[in-house]
Amino acid sequence: MVREKPYGRGRVVIEAASPEVDGGAFPAKRVIGDLVTVEADIFTDGHDLISAVVLHRPDDRGEWSEVRLQPLANDRWRGTFKVEALGFHRFTFEAWIDHFLTWHRDLKKRVDGGSSDDELRVQLQIGLAHIRAAAARASERDRRKLDTFVVALESDDALTDKLEDLRSEDLLALMWRNAERTFATRYRELLIEVDRPRAAFSAWYEMFPRSAAAEEGKHGTFRDVEAHLPRIARMGFDVLYFPPIHPIGVTYRKGRNNLSTAEAGDAGSPWAIGSAEGGHKDVHPQLGTVEDFERLLAKAKEAGIEVAMDIAFQASPDHPYVAEHPQWFLARPDGTIQYAENPPKKYQDIYPFHFESEAWQELWDELRDVFAYWAGKGVRIFRVDNPHTKPLPFWEWCIRDLKREWPDLLFLAEAFTRPKIMYRLAKAGFTQSYTYFAWRNTKYELTEYFEEITRPPVSDFFRPNVWPNTPDILVDFLQFGGRSAFTMRFILAATLSANYGVYGPAFERFVHVAREQGSEEYLDSEKYEIKHWPAADDDLTELMALVNRIRRENPALQQNATLTFHETDNENILCYSKTAHDNAVIVVVNVDPHNTHGGWIDLDLQVLGLGGTDDRSFQVHDLLSGARHRWHGSRNYVQLNPQIVSAHIFRIRRRVRTERDFEYFL
Repeated sequence: MVREKPYGRGRVVIEAASPEVDGGAFPAKRVIGDLVTVEADIFTDGHDLISAVVLHRPDDRGEWSEVRLQPLANDRWRGTFKVEALGFHRFTFEAWIDHFLTWHRDLKKRVDGGSSDDELRVQLQIGLAHIRAAAARASERDRRKLDTFVVALESDDALTDKLEDLRSEDLLALMWRNAERTFATRYRELLIEVDRPRAAFSAWYEMFPRSAAAEEGKHGTFRDVEAHLPRIARMGFDVLYFPPIHPIGVTYRKGRNNLSTAEAGDAGSPWAIGSAEGGHKDVHPQLGTVEDFERLLAKAKEAGIEVAMDIAFQASPDHPYVAEHPQWFLARPDGTIQYAENPPKKYQDIYPFHFESEAWQELWDELRDVFAYWAGKGVRIFRVDNPHTKPLPFWEWCIRDLKREWPDLLFLAEAFTRPKIMYRLAKAGFTQSYTYFAWRNTKYELTEYFEEITRPPVSDFFRPNVWPNTPDILVDFLQFGGRSAFTMRFILAATLSANYGVYGPAFERFVHVAREQGSEEYLDSEKYEIKHWPAADDDLTELMALVNRIRRENPALQQNATLTFHETDNENILCYSKTAHDNAVIVVVNVDPHNTHGGWIDLDLQVLGLGGTDDRSFQVHDLLSGARHRWHGSRNYVQLNPQIVSAHIFRIRRRVRTERDFEYFL
């Protein structure tokens, strides 16, 4: 294979850039106000010095801003810039041989090495040529400044004075700013998708609106949900998520506990979408009207809560799409439509869309318009049901197209599937993603998993949203762990991840009975029947409110980038920390819900901003109990009885000595 001859005068190599997702095929993710750190390997042949910049701009602007990169070790370079607008932000790297900087370095070596005056005068002439060339490229203001150096170097001043002039930091800054970049190397352009802050930090509460009625036996309405908003706000949740709110099919409607035959009065599954009352652009008539829903959105906003809407792309046999667009579904040889199934399980009440249909473009457009319809009503957060069962190219097209019109939209992927598919959905545009957290219980499992999903390269595109339970998932740990299991899993979810959620009423009331042994389905699941959740005196409401307040008051818990696991000598004691500027939080959890455990934790004091000395004394404030403890050095002992408290959430109070030599705590 004959390779095309490269341009021979561009000598700088740029590679191994970060953040760079799949070679630039997909954008990295950040939120407004983030300080983006970029790095690349940048080097050249020989001994010449390099200068390098990161160029960046919002996608809708043509002019680049630039930030000078700083060299690290081993030809690695780093720079930072802030993103301050929604949408896409472009960046790239540019680097060049800096001949003046190289000359300047070598001139110092010549002076220090005792070069003759004649040799130094020759070198001054070379430097003078560089400065004149830079002045010719410079702005009027910089040119005047450079001309003063030219005059000084051309004067009759002593050689030593001229050499002193060349040591000027002002001259180095002027020459860098007006450097010769004719043969600069530029890297390919990379993208960052900038979302609003709620993409990176949120607490979700899931409830079924039909179970919101104050009176048992009644079908809840959107107006009934309004009465719950103050309680949800007091608990500190800022996203209220509803399962599908559309009309529910009658044909093959599922009965209680997923029975294949419904009895009179059975409510059916909200995910069996569509009936004579309408489909994906309609609401269940017993919940209210679209106008009632819009009113609820406004009331929730007043309470500091956003409503997240579930989008499930499937249809009941009664959905208008079935009659109006039969080509969107897969017909079997007997003329019937293929229902959803995962043999031996059958879901006769749900018809999946057939994305390989000849009418696929028409189907794509209509599904995109479902999102657009509700975005037009004010919805800005969508939780998408089973996106991994729809074509990945559809999501990439659909989400990008929608965000051109509504750049503040957020999408949560409910995809409990293989890791590579979960990651591809995130790359395709999903803002947040469900995780395997519900099935990660031990110290080893939690450490290994969260070190994977909170570190680059995964963290550049994948934002975890962790849930200890959902209406579909009641894991063994909650079935048999008792109250302490719920408490511990809640604290883990809320502190390991900046985004988390709970299937609310069931979780805060410790609902733990499975439909049958070995099942993760709830007995008498709310998916198939209307529930009544009266006020409870002994639930997790107060703990939820406290932990969510701790999250809001501690910036360290509002991000995942600094999550660090610390060593412990007990496999049932998990210790981790997060830091943000002067805020440092340590969480210690007993992951055994049944037994008391104690052990020594070995803190990385450098990570916590406490220096590296083991004799350092500092105070920790337990934000759950209010207790304060004096700790010494990196090794400290903890003991946790899960029947009393499963965890500590410590804020570090660091001892600071001032110029007046008295002490206070941060």
